[in-house]
Amino acid sequence: MTESFPRLHARTRRFTLGVPRNFTISPDGGRVTFLRTRSGTDPVTCLWELDVASGAERLVVDPLALGAADEDLPPEERARRERSRESAGGVVAYATDREVRQAVFALSGDLYLTDLASGESRRLPAAGPVIDPRLDPTGTRVAYVTGGALHVLELATGADTGADTALAEPEGDQVTYGLAEFIAAEEMERMRGYWWSPSGDRLLVSRVDESPVALWHIADPANPGRRPVSQRYPAAGTANAEVTLHVIGLDGARTAVPFEQEYLVTAAWDAHGLAIVTLSRDQRTMRLLSVDPGTGETTLLREDTDPAWVDIVTGVPARLSDGTLVWVADADGGHRLVVGDEPVTPPSLQVRAVLDVDGDTVLFSASGEPTEVHVWTYSAGTGTKGTISPVTTEPGVHSGRRAGGVTLVARQSLDTEGTTVTIGSVSIKSLAERPGLEPRVSLVRSGSRELSTAVLLPSWHVPGSGPLPVLMDPYGGPRAQRVLSARRMFLESQWWAEQGFAVVVADGRGTPGRGPAFEREMLHDFTIALQDQVDALQGVAALHPGDLDLSRVAIRGWSFGGYLAALAVLRRPDVFHAAVAGAPVTDWRLYDTCYTERYLGHPDEGHYERSSLLGDAEKDAEKLERPLLLIHGLADDNVVAAHTLRLSSALLAAGRPHTVLPLSGVTHMTPQEVVAENLLLLQLDFLKKSLNVS
Repeated sequence: MTESFPRLHARTRRFTLGVPRNFTISPDGGRVTFLRTRSGTDPVTCLWELDVASGAERLVVDPLALGAADEDLPPEERARRERSRESAGGVVAYATDREVRQAVFALSGDLYLTDLASGESRRLPAAGPVIDPRLDPTGTRVAYVTGGALHVLELATGADTGADTALAEPEGDQVTYGLAEFIAAEEMERMRGYWWSPSGDRLLVSRVDESPVALWHIADPANPGRRPVSQRYPAAGTANAEVTLHVIGLDGARTAVPFEQEYLVTAAWDAHGLAIVTLSRDQRTMRLLSVDPGTGETTLLREDTDPAWVDIVTGVPARLSDGTLVWVADADGGHRLVVGDEPVTPPSLQVRAVLDVDGDTVLFSASGEPTEVHVWTYSAGTGTKGTISPVTTEPGVHSGRRAGGVTLVARQSLDTEGTTVTIGSVSIKSLAERPGLEPRVSLVRSGSRELSTAVLLPSWHVPGSGPLPVLMDPYGGPRAQRVLSARRMFLESQWWAEQGFAVVVADGRGTPGRGPAFEREMLHDFTIALQDQVDALQGVAALHPGDLDLSRVAIRGWSFGGYLAALAVLRRPDVFHAAVAGAPVTDWRLYDTCYTERYLGHPDEGHYERSSLLGDAEKDAEKLERPLLLIHGLADDNVVAAHTLRLSSALLAAGRPHTVLPLSGVTHMTPQEVVAENLLLLQLDFLKKSLNVS
């Protein structure tokens, strides 16, 4: 390895470059289109195609060949990439017609159409910088958003194009058509705001009015001559954007689709009709509604309720070939696949997502063991409940796609590097860099709650030869896991181990994979995450006697993990002796409505003070007696820098020393190569000095 791990880790965007992704299988199962950069250090994403029969790969679109070497993205596209955590450039998203013969995409705000058979790409005229272009299913038109307006461009034969029509134009500066609002993209995994009808004759379009949302300003203190960036941010307890739905014909005729609940979760429009999913503000009631596109009238198909919250699951609603509903719901203590009205998976198998429906076969991902994710199929039977079958059985984390009777599987594991992608006997190459680092991971159940925990020791350490300083390296928050049977999850943790630490990564209550009851224990109290980190630490120490020095324990994390790290040294200085808190949420009233209210409820309900960090600094001057490094990107529009600055001010007022590292021009993702590299090195230096590690 010619580069240090921190440098390579940064250059490769955490070893994600060169990994194939965003797969689309043609209806006959003969071709797969996908995205991949040309190497593990190349940040420019290209569009490729695989011939399944021969296994031959073909480069279809190279952005550099189209003259798009330097990206000039419109603000809306930058926001979309931030919400989706997209760190690469080039063709980062594409859409095809039903037959997967053509693809459209945006490059530097320009609109491109590619014939997948010939590989010929051409730039199409557009009314302005293009966001989220999508072909209609028949492949004769492309819709896109520019300037908040939804346009449809007719695709004539040959090199010509037809008329470009603005079907819906914003009535004010705070109105957009066809785009997902902040909450949908950040918290509900809905990155789109319009859906074509199967025949391509009309669209379901969301209208977003952000004028009720509070106006915040993201400043750039390092460049005082620049105007602050204005942003509508729906903080907990405040107004959300107003989202309405309309069916709009190609002639501009509009039919309203009214719905009562606060959130539009998703929509689906297929041969069996149009359906939408909505969610109440308190997230305890979810409704699936069928929609009559002609009148806009809705009919309730099902309503799911939960005293804590109803989970949003990707991939549903879906339909079998005969129109039978495919859904995921909680029943008998498990997240279960529901076909029609019947759960068809056992409660012990926690369904995570519906990946595809191919005729009467449902491809879905699920966990029995929480550290593993497997791909399964449900096949409808004749007069029976059908059968479920595992597609993958080897330990690891799997995902997949299915069409035309062909199944593609992507796998990560502890025994292989990177991601392997197979479709039948054919593989799609990964061009990711080798990290030059082999994680030595032990996956255990630790503590009284038998928490999923990973333990990593230095490669040179002989068990029992002497205690090592400890680094807790969690995320710890709901809806996300760190402890998975995948090598890439632990590359950075192993690097920390090689610096002389025993690294412990623990998934506490609230994390997925162990069922609804385990996840819902976090209701109204985020501080249980700290209890679980202490429990896991003590459990690992018992499993590794003599290897952990409990008098020198540090903790680091980002986002919720940053909150957890700061919480640890504020509330349990008897256990934690130093912390690095990156982009921490310190006052949950400053975080967004959907995420925060799901777990803590409305601020008026009185559950916020217990989980706030500001009270620890303000009420008790003795609360911080351990070294704390706060890191925050000043351009962060998700967890804004005010979180760190307010905590720092409170600590200063209490006379408690701490360190703040502001990152000029850096967002929540910290994608900049030099910043990402040096952040690791600066954290290492801080923790070594704080724990007296030589």
